[in-house]
Amino acid sequence: MELFDAELRVIEAAAALADSLGIDSNHTVAAAAMDTNSRIHTGVNVFHFTGGPCAELVAIGTAAAAGAGPLVTIAAVGDHGRGVLPPCGRCRQVIRDLHPDALIVLPGTEGAAPDISPVSAFLPHSYRHPDAAPVRLLRFHARYFEAVTSARKTLTVRWNEAHQTGPALAYFESTAHGTTPVEVTSVTSRRLGELTAADLHLSQNSDVTSYIANLHEHYPTMPDEAVVEIVTFRITPGNI
Repeated sequence: MELFDAELRVIEAAAALADSLGIDSNHTVAAAAMDTNSRIHTGVNVFHFTGGPCAELVAIGTAAAAGAGPLVTIAAVGDHGRGVLPPCGRCRQVIRDLHPDALIVLPGTEGAAPDISPVSAFLPHSYRHPDAAPVRLLRFHARYFEAVTSARKTLTVRWNEAHQTGPALAYFESTAHGTTPVEVTSVTSRRLGELTAADLHLSQNSDVTSYIANLHEHYPTMPDEAVVEIVTFRITPGNI
């Protein structure tokens, strides 16, 4: 997935903190997390033989103390130039429960630039803590702001994001726009190659090819046989 300038800022914040850690063996990883207001919250790991918290968990706690609400991007960077680090299993589960729509920064393969992925892609059949009750996010590119907030756009297709019906916040990536309350009214699974104009609320079948091409551009690693989610939503009454 494409990294926006805002996400690069998250990596830079984590890297700057990691570079400042020095030689203290109890603090070797730094993490940064961005909220929907583009504020960045940071933390470092606390190594201890009893099981101290990872940097991602400390950053999540720091964000919660600041009243951040749902987090949109999380990155961890190791000290001594180790670069971006993927989250451990425990961190993946915590993020999945508390911030299920966060994007996680990953190290690039074979020296490539860092990549980014929804946390749900790490845990496709994960356990969900029944009492977590996280605030859900429905992420959009900035170009859809007017279409969504004017209620002209009420459908989107997603891959590897694990949405569900109920209240959510529409979040417009890498912009100064605030979030907009929405209600996800349906989530329907379809194979990518079986999508129809009717599924996508398009006027003709010829538009489906263009729609799928745009999906591949947004999800470059999405296979042709992928199962995607058709998500319909509406602006919450009183917020149009």
